[in-house]
Amino acid sequence: MTISVVFQIIVVMLLWAICFPFITWGIEFAPHLTFAAFRAILSGLVLIILAFALRQPLPQNWNDWKIIAIVGIGATSFGFLGMFHAAEFVSPGIATVISNAQPLIAAILAVFILNERLTRLGVLGMLLGFSGIIFIALPGYLSSENNSYAIGVAYIILAALGITISNVWIKKLAGSVDALMAMGLQLLIGSIPLAIAALVFEDPKAVKWSSQFILILGILSVFGTSLVYWMWFSILEKTSLNRANSFSFFIPVFGLALGVIFFGERIAFLQWIGIALTIVGVSMIFMLGSAQKRSIT
Repeated sequence: MTISVVFQIIVVMLLWAICFPFITWGIEFAPHLTFAAFRAILSGLVLIILAFALRQPLPQNWNDWKIIAIVGIGATSFGFLGMFHAAEFVSPGIATVISNAQPLIAAILAVFILNERLTRLGVLGMLLGFSGIIFIALPGYLSSENNSYAIGVAYIILAALGITISNVWIKKLAGSVDALMAMGLQLLIGSIPLAIAALVFEDPKAVKWSSQFILILGILSVFGTSLVYWMWFSILEKTSLNRANSFSFFIPVFGLALGVIFFGERIAFLQWIGIALTIVGVSMIFMLGSAQKRSIT
């Protein structure tokens, strides 16, 4: 993995980390599902328009379309549903943390779908990273006085599962379809269930359109979604999912920093322990623990 690829991955993780604060700001202006549908449609259209402008071809076979649909339902439908509803119950810093426990699950799925396997050091690194997530999330759970925190965590887990499944299939798709076209299509396909649910359960007319909401929606859609998914797809064309995905454990560090800067959150002692475990775990995976087409030895 080159320095350029590492830099791209870090940029992706930083952009992903800004999503929860912008979602939290945006839901003050729009119902959850309506906001999520707008984000998916706008970001998908940006990528599709660019793809057609660059004369990129549509997917040529049914299997590619099937994988794109799976990614759309996982990353966009379930991912956005979980993230936008979680923002009502859980602080942005904690939400960013818990949602990125998904690399551990992805590593398991990658064994069966992608034939990517971790060495023992890689497995240990994943476990340390996951332990860091637990330590970071624990203070919020212990301080909660009602069921709202648990509800928020449930929504985040739903989002994490959707993103996990989609990441594995994005890796499988990488290299066979243009990145702009594939990610644009998955966003538009994933927006369909969100839009239907918004029409059934919400009133889209309740959106409080303002320059502030348009700015939030634009930044979240273009930089937090379109740019991120295009970069992520391109990254997975160059490196294994496990190595790239291990950097997701760094998102909590960015998330907690954003929580401190914009929302006045404080980092507890247990969270500092979690950050340290996360850094050690990712370092082990990146430096020592990843191996393709090898069994755990």
